[in-house]
Amino acid sequence: MTLLVVLSVLAVVALIAGLAFYLAWVGTLLTRVATTLEECSEAVRRIDADAARIGPGLDHVNRSAGTVAGALPLLYGFAEEIVRGATPVPQRPAVAVPASGRRRSRLTEAVGYRPAG
Repeated sequence: MTLLVVLSVLAVVALIAGLAFYLAWVGTLLTRVATTLEECSEAVRRIDADAARIGPGLDHVNRSAGTVAGALPLLYGFAEEIVRGATPVPQRPAVAVPASGRRRSRLTEAVGYRPAG
């Protein structure tokens, strides 16, 4: 009977020691997380202060960007005209045939399509 009591007490002591170790480890992790979150909150405050200073100028930036975006198609057209005028067009045969000859695709046959002819 005394052996059973001693083993039970040792088991309870081992369980309590294990739980104490686990709680100490979790406490260390939570302290580290709290420190990191505090540093992050300071960074967010600094970003918010910077954004508050930048905010009033964004209307002007957005208006300028809208003007530039509206002009892009026109500029693109001008660039195409410049390139077309400066690039020589080589004379090619009416029908270009690859050096390897014509190849027939079998993709249409794979799905059951058979062209007439």
